[in-house]
Amino acid sequence: MLAALVTLGLTPAVAEGAAEGPVFVGGEAQPVFDPKDVVRESVWVRAPVDSDRDGHDDEVYTEVVRQKATDRGLKVPVVFFNSPYFSGGNDVANHDVDVELYVPNRRGGYDKRDGSLLKAQADERIAAAVGPNPAPIRSGRYEDYFLARGFAMVYAESLGTGKSSGCPTSGGENETIGSRSVVDWLNGRATARDAAGAPVVAGWTTGKVGMMGVSYNGTLPNAVAATGVEGLEAIVPIAAISSWYDYYRADGAVVAPGTFQGEDLDVLAEYVYTREDREICKPVIAEVAARQDRVTGDYSEFWDERNYVKDASKVRAAVLAVHGLSDWNVKVKHVAQWYDALRRHGVEHKIWLHQSGHTDPDTLRSVEWRRTINRWFSHYLYGVDNGIEREPKATIQREDRTTWVDEADWPAPGTSKARVYPWAGGTAKGALRFESVPGNAVVESLRDDSSKLAEDLVDLPSSGNRLSYTTRPTTVPVRFSGTARVDLAISFDRPAANVTALLVDRAPDGTSHVITRGWTDPQNRVSPSLTKPVEPGKRYRVEVELEPNDYVVPSGHRVEFVLISSDYDYTLRPEPGAGLSVDLTRTVVQLPVVGGLAALRRSVG
Repeated sequence: MLAALVTLGLTPAVAEGAAEGPVFVGGEAQPVFDPKDVVRESVWVRAPVDSDRDGHDDEVYTEVVRQKATDRGLKVPVVFFNSPYFSGGNDVANHDVDVELYVPNRRGGYDKRDGSLLKAQADERIAAAVGPNPAPIRSGRYEDYFLARGFAMVYAESLGTGKSSGCPTSGGENETIGSRSVVDWLNGRATARDAAGAPVVAGWTTGKVGMMGVSYNGTLPNAVAATGVEGLEAIVPIAAISSWYDYYRADGAVVAPGTFQGEDLDVLAEYVYTREDREICKPVIAEVAARQDRVTGDYSEFWDERNYVKDASKVRAAVLAVHGLSDWNVKVKHVAQWYDALRRHGVEHKIWLHQSGHTDPDTLRSVEWRRTINRWFSHYLYGVDNGIEREPKATIQREDRTTWVDEADWPAPGTSKARVYPWAGGTAKGALRFESVPGNAVVESLRDDSSKLAEDLVDLPSSGNRLSYTTRPTTVPVRFSGTARVDLAISFDRPAANVTALLVDRAPDGTSHVITRGWTDPQNRVSPSLTKPVEPGKRYRVEVELEPNDYVVPSGHRVEFVLISSDYDYTLRPEPGAGLSVDLTRTVVQLPVVGGLAALRRSVG
């Protein structure tokens, strides 16, 4: 019992007496150091970038917490937390989302705003500046745990935040360089100074570094790993972004992270801009605002700079990717595409999926979670042969929130596409069947009402604002694992409209749960990088990729496909009224079913 409590961090992780070296039992580092008997240092690491354009290299403010035994010759690896949030944030307004959608060449608007206007708006939006935090940086959740087990802790403030110089750019290359420079300093490849200007070297470390963190703090490990920097041996990105385009856009559509409607790269940069100089970064943030392009929503070189998936082949670090299956802030696509790219390029990988939202699994009080990160860092930072790299690649918490299962990989082996087809009746409740609708054209229509929640539209028994199609009740549970897609034959009565697809679990009592959803801009039907005008009345092939998930539909429930236009919580919200017409004879829903089509037929056939 005591061992379990120590693993959870519920009791002080201190063994009797002081240790001069780490101890491992069963492949896990043991709590043999006193986490209060430490040396604390503050340094500024030089980064080879001048993002604030002041003519000097940027500096990354860094705090080190290490065992006193390192002053007596002990060399230890590092667990590194990098964050733009250590000094808090500013009071910043989000963008207005009750706006009309972009139409190319429309007279009287939609031109990209010039940089001077954006700079003026940026000046107005930064208010109630927090400024650098004078208190020491620490992780209340993990610091004592890792220090007691022989890992030094290093914290760094992202460029433009707190005591660091430079400018925040929400995932820009300069932020990656700043974070990587700390890894370089720990390996003797970069310089640092103390407050008095004296040089500081990290002679106390082995140079082996593991990075971890949640959300933005977990995104930075992805970014640094994608540079291939030597010395970064392992990362644990939790609820982390893998491509910033997919955080604020979806296939050409301007979308929001869950519960943050109207946020964008510029808003986030302004929020974390907490360095003392309140003027120097305003032009840089204004450029972010201009180049993020909330007008067309197109993918561009600007977004490509913030795409780590494309550089997965450069990753040297072993990656333990962690995500909540109910995370609608950093959506599951981020971990799914990152994990898939790492696997394809032969990078050491493992995935943890839990049922909660945008959070650290440590908040679930799982003993197994602490054991996993202990063994991960013990293996990759200390070289302990504990077999973790040979174990099943996927650990998944099931819907009861008490059952954890290990599987060979994710998506689940044996998953394949099962195609189903919508049949007429969608304004009330059409059917989802295994055969396509016969005939040349069976068309059903809906009209956008951007003022209504998607969940409310899903539950309406009949509506002209959505189309709904359902299977028969399941006779045995059906599991989805991976990414669902909808291939639509669709026309519009206006030159611009949102398209939103939802996959829904309908319980026997009539209540519903949105399993997953996805969005697209039909003007980007060819590519996220290209806006092509929509001609009203003309039918187009438009694919909607829904967010990946792993979900078991219980016995007796129905699977529903629901089509709407605007999604109140996520998309821009134009004036209601746009009409969408779908040809059911050429529309197909592809579901990622464990066991494939045969399994789905056995359950609802």
